[in-house]
Amino acid sequence: MSNASHHPASTPATPRLAAIGMVVADMAASLAFYRRLGLTVPAEADSAPHAEATLPGGLRLMWDTYAVARSIDPEWTPPADGAPTGLAFECADPAEVDKVYAALTGSGYPGGKEPWDAPWGQRYAVVQDPDGHGVDLFAALP
Repeated sequence: MSNASHHPASTPATPRLAAIGMVVADMAASLAFYRRLGLTVPAEADSAPHAEATLPGGLRLMWDTYAVARSIDPEWTPPADGAPTGLAFECADPAEVDKVYAALTGSGYPGGKEPWDAPWGQRYAVVQDPDGHGVDLFAALP
C-alpha cells in the first residue's frame, strides 16, 4: 500500500476549531468591552488591526478591523447590528449575572434583555457589545 494515501503523523485527520473571529468597527472599544468580561488582551492591541485572546482550553477569540476584512474581500460590508453571531459567558452564580449585567449597562453598553430566570434552569441576560453583537451572560439556577 502506498504511503501517499495516508496522512502524515503530524497532520490531524480532521480540522479542529481553533479560533472564533469577529470583525469590529472600533478595536479599542471592542477590546475594552471584552476585558470587562475577563478576557486578557494587551493594551497595545487597542491600536492594532488584529488582536487575539487565548481562552480556557486553548481556543482563541480574534478581532479584526473593518480595514482587515476589506483587505481580504474588497466587497465586504459590515453586518447589521444585532447580527446572529454572539458569545456566551458563564457566571459563577445567578447573582453574578445580575451584577455583570448591571455593571455593563451602567457603563453605557445596551442591554439586550434584562436578567431573568429562564425555563431551562439558568439565570440569563443579554447585553450588546460595541458592534451590536448579543453577548449572553448565564449561570445555573440553584
